[in-house]
Amino acid sequence: MSTQALSAEQALTSLSLSPGGNLDAYIRAVQQFPMLSQEREEELALRFRVANDLDAARELVLTHLRLVVAVSRQFKGYGLPQADLIQEGNIGLMKAVKRFDPTRGVRLVSFAMLWIKAEIHEYILRNWQLVKIATTKAQRKLFFNLRSIKAALGVQDSVSNDQAQAIARELNVAPSDVLEMDQRMSGGDIAIEPRTDEEDGGFAPIAYLAAPDADPAHVVEAEQAASLQSESLLRALNSLDQRSREIVMARWLREEEEGGSSTLQELADRYGISAERVRQIEASALKKLRLELS
Repeated sequence: MSTQALSAEQALTSLSLSPGGNLDAYIRAVQQFPMLSQEREEELALRFRVANDLDAARELVLTHLRLVVAVSRQFKGYGLPQADLIQEGNIGLMKAVKRFDPTRGVRLVSFAMLWIKAEIHEYILRNWQLVKIATTKAQRKLFFNLRSIKAALGVQDSVSNDQAQAIARELNVAPSDVLEMDQRMSGGDIAIEPRTDEEDGGFAPIAYLAAPDADPAHVVEAEQAASLQSESLLRALNSLDQRSREIVMARWLREEEEGGSSTLQELADRYGISAERVRQIEASALKKLRLELS
């Protein structure tokens, strides 16, 4: 392993190989690993596959951690912490390395992408909830005014506790709401363009962030993809029996203006069964949905 890679691995070791402690530092560390050439990748994969060389497997994993970070950004809209998404994606990456066959002529990056997304999908479904950035009048006021208030106060980064207190008094919300909203609206600072010594800049934000004047063809493609996802969810829901479908929709798909999600006991009273039975039906239905959507 190169000196640069060893330095990056030492940085990750100090972070316990986890993005949970300091996400920005973790992202900077994984970006230091050099991209593998096809020949080096095949050599490492064969060493692991034939001789069970764990050092080769570790190098394959470490040099593809940046891929997990890039994929995780695609799922930030679900309201789940990016660090958790990266953790789950790393599990998918390790599974991909274990099953990777270099003799098939496919690069690990393409093979691993499927496993990383599958693991993140599974995690999102296990924690399935519609997280809204502003659900009350006060939160909506906070959402639309927080940026301008921060600019007036000269706050460039995240708000401090004292600043959160001042903003909370002005907007008549809780300081914790200010801190949470600021965290949701702020992202970690990373380089918009790839490092000059990287062979492939495909994982840098510049490669996948749309410009304000995005190609109309791309906009149509995105709309069609969203439509297909909605249709897939509808088909998956229709595959359930009526009671299971109603329970899933009542627990997960009801909007705030409709009264929010129902409790297990409310559904138990509605169907004349125990709350535990409702929980079992819900778990079984969600498992079937995951299979239908995979």
